[in-house]
Amino acid sequence: MARIFFTILFVAATTLVRAEPQAPTGDVASRVENKLKTTRTRDSIFSELRNKAVVSGRVDENNIRKAVTFYASFDESIKADYGAGERASHTRFNHPTEKGQFIFEKDINEKVFTIAKSKGIAGGALEVVDVLDKNGRIFYPAKGNIAFKKDGWSGSVSMWCKTDSDKLLKTKFCDPVQITQKGANNGGLWFDFNDAKPRDLRHGAFSMIPDGQKGIGEDDPKAPMVRVSGIGWKANDWHHVVLTFKNLDTGKPDALTAIYIDGKLIGEVKDRAIAMGWDIEKAGIYIAINYIGLLDEFALFDKALTGEEVSHLHKNPELLSPLKKKAALENPPASTAITSEEVLRGLKDFYRKTARPDGSF
Repeated sequence: MARIFFTILFVAATTLVRAEPQAPTGDVASRVENKLKTTRTRDSIFSELRNKAVVSGRVDENNIRKAVTFYASFDESIKADYGAGERASHTRFNHPTEKGQFIFEKDINEKVFTIAKSKGIAGGALEVVDVLDKNGRIFYPAKGNIAFKKDGWSGSVSMWCKTDSDKLLKTKFCDPVQITQKGANNGGLWFDFNDAKPRDLRHGAFSMIPDGQKGIGEDDPKAPMVRVSGIGWKANDWHHVVLTFKNLDTGKPDALTAIYIDGKLIGEVKDRAIAMGWDIEKAGIYIAINYIGLLDEFALFDKALTGEEVSHLHKNPELLSPLKKKAALENPPASTAITSEEVLRGLKDFYRKTARPDGSF
């Protein structure tokens, strides 16, 4: 008890000395002054380190999260966790008798698209086990979920993939993500696996084709594409793909899109005008087109991520997870939130088909 009592007295006395640092004299004053100098030195060092971090361009994770316009973790559901637009996914099929027309369904095939809990790069993942018939594909409405502006815009797409590009994929072409209104080569941003053996991974940024004109083909050397020959992905490995784009729809030859794989810049499409020209009410964010395997941590951003930000996101695949909590506390703005019925009504009987060599969209 005596030891505790004296300890309390000592702590109290020390507290009083720190509260009045200029009052003590003698040895006590010297010790207090040295303590204050040490504290000031430590604080100045921390301040200097913080300043250096800012000057050196250290990645700010909050800034990355603030740039997100749409996020699907696939931890619990295929429904997106975060987005100002419609977050539910829908399905589009070819019309059985009317060429170039489509049928839209509100739901998805849960036997083909399932949530594989604990199999993701961070939490759960979207597992795709087969290809939909009737050229079916699932999509999220673009309105409110992507930073599109008719007079110029920038953005990014981030997605994790786990597949065997040569053994699991069944069709000639497979797009893990394709954002478009009319087709991959008619106002489309995407990356895909083609029909080469072994398959190539390709990124495309094709402008909308004006009525009455002919678009550029994917095999044209001048096509707005980046090609990675013989990508050779294996079923046991996760890979991170990021697409970034700047100055789209500006009307000037200053557009730039880039593809990063596993945190490294692979290639760019640049020095040309690229115009999506979408009617945003009718554009879609299509995922897992003819894809078989796992997808995870799918996100869209309202800016072109820097190389440093892409690398940081690759090294920290769970970086966007806090958005799930944020989404649970927020309601989407009434001015931009739209219902599933409005989306399907706007999309129905609109799309015109732009065929690839195999007749796919």
